[in-house]
Parts: sequence; structure tokens; C-alpha cells
Amino acid sequence: MNLAIRDIRYHRGRFILTSIGLGLLLGVVISMGGIYRGLFADALAILNSTKADIWVVQQNTNGPFAESSRIPEDITYRIRSVPGVSEASPLSFQTIQIDKGAKPFRFFLIGYDLNGFGGPPEIISGRGIGQKHYEMVVAASMGMAIGEKIHLGLHDYTVVGITGKVVSSGGDPVAYVTLADAQDIQFKKDNDAIRNDRERIGANLDALQSLSPGQAKYLKQNMSAITESTHTVNTIVARLAPGANLPEVQARINRWNHFRPLSVEEQTKILTKGMIEKARMQLGLFRAILLVISAVIIALIIYTSTLDKIKVIATLKLIGSQNRVIVGMILQQSLLMGIIAYGIGYGLILLTYEKFPRRIVLEDVDLQVLFIIVIIICTISSFVGIRKALKVEPAEALGG
Repeated sequence: MNLAIRDIRYHRGRFILTSIGLGLLLGVVISMGGIYRGLFADALAILNSTKADIWVVQQNTNGPFAESSRIPEDITYRIRSVPGVSEASPLSFQTIQIDKGAKPFRFFLIGYDLNGFGGPPEIISGRGIGQKHYEMVVAASMGMAIGEKIHLGLHDYTVVGITGKVVSSGGDPVAYVTLADAQDIQFKKDNDAIRNDRERIGANLDALQSLSPGQAKYLKQNMSAITESTHTVNTIVARLAPGANLPEVQARINRWNHFRPLSVEEQTKILTKGMIEKARMQLGLFRAILLVISAVIIALIIYTSTLDKIKVIATLKLIGSQNRVIVGMILQQSLLMGIIAYGIGYGLILLTYEKFPRRIVLEDVDLQVLFIIVIIICTISSFVGIRKALKVEPAEALGG
């Protein structure tokens, strides 16, 4: 006869409810671990999908993700000519929030050169962008259908393809357009703004006494080329030729072109250590607190369960049962409670993690470590009940 199973059957309702409560608590712990891993996956999603060796950004910045970075588009040709670089491509990044229906609609827009790289990593439905203007590819999580139109800037854009689950470092779904379209959306002004700028700049030119009338007239005639250019990008990504030395190529770009070339390792450090470090620490703290709470709950349940069985334990001692039988009963109940609760929590997250607003990444090593921690917590928590049980005197079985 297994005394632990026998006692669980006798107090079935309490044991089941306690296991479910602990299971929900452990489910939250598992989800926090998944959110933590998801933060890393989201932060590195664009970095990994681009598959570049070097990210060239504005000098003295940590762009383009953690800090603003703007460089001229034509720098691409200078980067391509650097020894050791096999190809280079300009990219434009911007976060957009518009109203779609009655709700805000937020996503991350990437503009890329159709003849370069950095575009959608895969097309799971529809096709890629085939023309220079007014087409876009969106992530599946945006919930848009092929053929659907969306108004951005001054024009409407048609969804022609669906890509996989690509998100920004902030967790927003990603959409792709051509570089020219992205630049128009980000920098192109409407007609009223253009007229206002021309009037203001024209008045300032007239007020400059250092300019001759001919110079002022020339500047006014070429004002649109000066003030309305959109040929700016946030970064230029480059891939190295086989056998090229990464530090040497970075040194050349930094020395002769006066831009900051960041390697993938450097960008990874900026994204993971800088942008999500506080979130990582907060999630870790919450996980630790919840595990402590779980330990306290298990200890209380085992202790109260032991108090309910005082006479039973005393009777067992009276008839000559060894202490190891009583210890085994309490320890088995505690471990069984923890194992069932872990199974409930894991099953709950497994069924629901895809519906979370942020990505949940369940790593086998995390789940295995948490299971071991749960076993340790159950073992330690059972000592409270075991200590009480070992103090019970056989004479208590004869008491009133």
C-alpha cells in the first residue's frame, strides 16, 4: 500500500485544487522565461534576416536600431569600393503608427534596394515586390491580405506578398517597401509644407546681405533640389568577400569614409545589452519572486496536510512504522504535487503561447532547468512537514 497515494485519494479535492493553482503559477513562470527568450529573438530578428557582416551608420552613433542614424544614399558606392567588401546595400528604417478602422495600427517599415539585399527573408504567400513604387510585402502578424491597400505618406500601397514572422526590436511587425518609397514616406512633404518652406527660405535669402541678387535668384531656382531631397538612408549593410578580414575592412571604412562600421557582434551587444537589459532583469526578478511564492505555497500546503494527519502519523508510529515510511509519504506527496503542477503549467503555455502579443520562445534547456528547480523546491518545502511529523509522539494516537 502506498500511503501517499492513499492520502491523496482521501483529500482528492484539496490536492487537485492546489495542483491547479500551483500549475497556473508555474505557467506564469514558464511564460516569463519564454518572453525573455522572445525579447532576444525579436531584438535580433532583423539583424539575422539581413545576413550582413557590417552595418555602416552615422559616425559616433549606435544606429540604426538603438540610436538615430542618417547618411547619404550615394555612400553605398563608396562602401562597395572598399577592399574586402563584396556587396553593399542601403536600408531605411522607420516606425509607423496609423489609424486602421477604430484602432491604432503600428508597424516597422523597411525600405530596401530591389537590386541589393535586406528585403523580405522569405515569401510565404503572394510574391515579392516587382516594381519600384506602391507595392509592399508585410509580415503575417500584421493580419493584412494580398491585394489590400494601405495609405502611407502621400500614396496608397498594395500588399503583394506575405513574409514570415519578422518583427522589430520593439516587437512590432515588419513591412517592406522599396527604398524610394520608404524615403518618400519618411521625408517627402506635402504641397502646403513645400510652399511654406520655400517662402520661409526665400525670405531668409533675401535678408542675407552677403548674397548678390544673382546668387539669391540662383538659390531660389534650385531650392527644391536643396531642400526637398529624400536620398537619405539609416544604414548601409555590407557583406564581405571570401577571405576578407573584418577588422581591416572596418578600419578602412572608419578611416577613409568617416562612418562607423559595426559588426554583427557589436550590433548584437547593442541590442541585447543596451535595449533589453532592464527588461531582462525585471523578468528575472519576477521569476525569482514567483518561484519563492511557489515554495512558500507548497510548504504551507504540506504543513497543513501534515497537521491534519497528526493522529494518523502517531498511529503509524504506535504500530511500529519506521520514520522513513512517514518521511516517504510526505516527500512523495510534495513531489507529486510539484510534478502535476509543472505539467499543468507547461500544458497551459503550450496551448496558448502563440496567442500572446509578444513572441514566446520555449527553449528545452529552460524547461528542463525549471523542472529541476521545481523538484528541489518541493523537496525543500516538504522538510517543514517532515520536521513536524517526526516530532509527533505515538501517545498522541491515544489522545482525545
